[in-house]
Amino acid sequence: MKRWIGTITIALAALAAAATLPLLAENAPAPPAPAAVGKIKTLLLTGGKIHNGVGIGDALQAAMEKTGQFEITRVNDDLSALEAQKVQPFDLVVFYWTIGEITEAAKRGVMNHVAAGKGFVTFHSGADSFRGDPDWRAFVGGYFIGHPHYRTYQVSVTENKSPITEGIEEFMIADEQYVLDYNPKVTVLANGLHKGQTMPVMWTKDWGKGRVFYSALGHDPKACQQEMFQKTLIRGMYWAAGREVKD
Repeated sequence: MKRWIGTITIALAALAAAATLPLLAENAPAPPAPAAVGKIKTLLLTGGKIHNGVGIGDALQAAMEKTGQFEITRVNDDLSALEAQKVQPFDLVVFYWTIGEITEAAKRGVMNHVAAGKGFVTFHSGADSFRGDPDWRAFVGGYFIGHPHYRTYQVSVTENKSPITEGIEEFMIADEQYVLDYNPKVTVLANGLHKGQTMPVMWTKDWGKGRVFYSALGHDPKACQQEMFQKTLIRGMYWAAGREVKD
């Protein structure tokens, strides 16, 4: 009898151990995702009033094409490109738009897309798109207040650990400097002086599982052709897309 009871006990213990194996495997951490390869599928969307969205888009597209790292879909003056089904194929959205209005479908489409782990890069008037929209301000990380006259000013890097600004200390730029209000939780990468006060020129932030990069530079096509504008913005694109930053 004792031997029979012992056999049953051992068998039950074995069954219990076996029953836990699928549960342990199911709850185990997922293996790391393979490294991203191939060109970055990018939506380049420009438009809106005041600024020359087409000319700025042309300058930026030419700079991106030189790298050979971006598969670019170019859209002008059509915010419906941000709606969920249309934006879904892209790893990165590069956006330039001044004032105007955005539909709820387009706004939620791009915000949810980035929150799921994609990248978003905007510059200059990206902080003045859809003026007064609190959702957009939260998404970008700040908003436009005003600007002095177009001039040459110094940009000083304040965050050297970021791959976007690594190896850069300061540079001069001819552009329209934006005066901005911004969320103090963003990571400011570089500043410029305005009336004796520092004003952010570039920052990064998280949005859910995704990444957002903003640069205040890029008022017109001429400004977008400058070396340091292109270098920092394209580095920001790599970073936002989760790729290794390269020059």
